[in-house]
Amino acid sequence: MLTYPFEDIPAPGELKKVAEGVYWLRMPLPMALDHINLYLLEDADGWWIVDTGMAVGRTEELWEQIFERHLQGKPVKAVIATHWHPDHTGMAGWLCDRWQVPFYATQAEYLTGLVYSRSAPEHFGWTNERHQMRSGLGDKGVASARQSMGGIARITRPMPTSYCRLEEGTRLTINGQRWQVVIGRGHSPEHACLFSDSLNVLISGDQVIPRITSNISVSGDEPEANPLKAWMTSLERFQEVLPEDALVLPAHNVPFYGLHYRLRYLEEHHEEHLIALEEACLEGEPTALELLPVLFKRDLDEQHIGLAIGECIAHLNYLYHRGQLERSVDSEGRYCYQSVDETLPMRLRKRKHSVEEVDPIQV
Repeated sequence: MLTYPFEDIPAPGELKKVAEGVYWLRMPLPMALDHINLYLLEDADGWWIVDTGMAVGRTEELWEQIFERHLQGKPVKAVIATHWHPDHTGMAGWLCDRWQVPFYATQAEYLTGLVYSRSAPEHFGWTNERHQMRSGLGDKGVASARQSMGGIARITRPMPTSYCRLEEGTRLTINGQRWQVVIGRGHSPEHACLFSDSLNVLISGDQVIPRITSNISVSGDEPEANPLKAWMTSLERFQEVLPEDALVLPAHNVPFYGLHYRLRYLEEHHEEHLIALEEACLEGEPTALELLPVLFKRDLDEQHIGLAIGECIAHLNYLYHRGQLERSVDSEGRYCYQSVDETLPMRLRKRKHSVEEVDPIQV
């Protein structure tokens, strides 16, 4: 089970100590997920910032408030990004310029962020258009995706023009504590988590979050990608290389204990989605758009349907590449999916039997 050791949440512009030399802060986000957790690591002669917030609203003002009230007269030494998404790198360029300090990221995250932060609607090509049509979203989906192509630039300050590369096993010594980079994949191409063995603390970014599941998505820039395979492999590997009793500091929700429990839940969550999609593709050859209700029981507004389609296609690509689904293109240019795995009826019976055996009082 998961346990949450901290009852109070730091107010915007304030810090909360969560381990020796490790401080938790929050920045607001203009969306349903209305916050991001960021972390400051205190060194003898300065501070390391882990993730930055989005370049919107009061974020710059709140950073200046933190600099004035909480740095104890010591400068910022470096900025680290767990991954490229704009809530994690949106202020990276400003922070690095403000303090004239290096930017640390993995190569894939830095280069991906650099490309997306400079993209505009005119960069939306025929491959992206075809991807939207294949998903079943049609002309409306094409128009929405084209418009969103320039959205990241509006919430990201210009990215740093150089970086220090993080890789699997990279070690950073901060205040005498050694932090090791552990790479996860699937949510983003080369997500850097930071683990301190001496503190038994994992800064997990979006790779492990306690109360929501990270988006695992396929987009038009790599329509045949299989990020769910990379994600599932990462979940298994994290259970092998990271301790069960580590304090996990995630990018959203709140810090928690119960790392392995959460990793196993995430594996089971996606396995349930996979078999549900296989079952839904036994008849009718549905499109990705038609399969959304299998994965999402709530109504999806325009803001969320793009992410939902991306998540659905990630599951469908996983099954397709594994040979459990076939797909064809219909007269409207949409991919239609059909289950072809002969073991599916047996697996469905086994799943139904295991569900019936669960004591409902214990659920």
